[in-house]
Amino acid sequence: MSEFITTARGDRVAYDLYGAGSGPAIIFVAGAGPYRATDPWTTETAERAAGHGVTTLVFDRLGRGESEAEGPLTLERELEAITALLDVVGGSAVLCGHSSGCSISLKAAAEGVPLGGLALWEAPLAGDAAETQEWSDEIERLINAGQLEGAKEHYMKDMPPEWLAGAKASPEWPEIAAEVVSTRADAQSMAWAVTGLEQGTLGDIPVPVLAMYGTETFPEMPTAAQRIVQTLPNAAMKEMPGAQHTWEPVPMAAELAAFAEVSVAAR
Repeated sequence: MSEFITTARGDRVAYDLYGAGSGPAIIFVAGAGPYRATDPWTTETAERAAGHGVTTLVFDRLGRGESEAEGPLTLERELEAITALLDVVGGSAVLCGHSSGCSISLKAAAEGVPLGGLALWEAPLAGDAAETQEWSDEIERLINAGQLEGAKEHYMKDMPPEWLAGAKASPEWPEIAAEVVSTRADAQSMAWAVTGLEQGTLGDIPVPVLAMYGTETFPEMPTAAQRIVQTLPNAAMKEMPGAQHTWEPVPMAAELAAFAEVSVAAR
């Protein structure tokens, strides 16, 4: 059964907790679209990582699943949600970002949110800063104008075309498009992160960072991981079992648990 916590702004965030009270904590930060009911891979990973002696938390991002929210779902509100969830796990955690959840996690660390480390899975941050900012601005413009299908199409324009075609062919396309309002923070954080990587001004991120990518992935994912390693002083990169932008839960759980343990020991 879901548990809930309310942010300082009043947003109600739904989450599941595993291995409560044991070892360091890991909070999973989803990218654009997924939430607990549609993402069994993250839940399995969290359960398996808890079996390695850590506490794990999986939550629905604002505007998704059971985390219902009104108004512009900005990056600031997402960071407030993460800050509130830290109270659930004892005040500090490793953030495991997936896709654009990586840039949200990086922003949290840069803003001084109390973290033990960042585990980043396939951060989509290999692009040009000016182009990424234009892309982000257009997504926000379309959302503000209520053109949600256009916003979703624009968000996915650089993804494999079969992904968008499959989404539009689905009878759930209206619901998929409507959920684009929850990707405002993704777009904002990616524009910020790509600019920071390009200019070398990502911010003072003192915690350990592990940038991972799958063995079967898109060429820009290792490129982005390399950019992160070259920019952040405490970053390392690693290839892991995974394909099509998704990790394999068993090895990922073990890697995350080990990273969390080492990150806490290093503080």
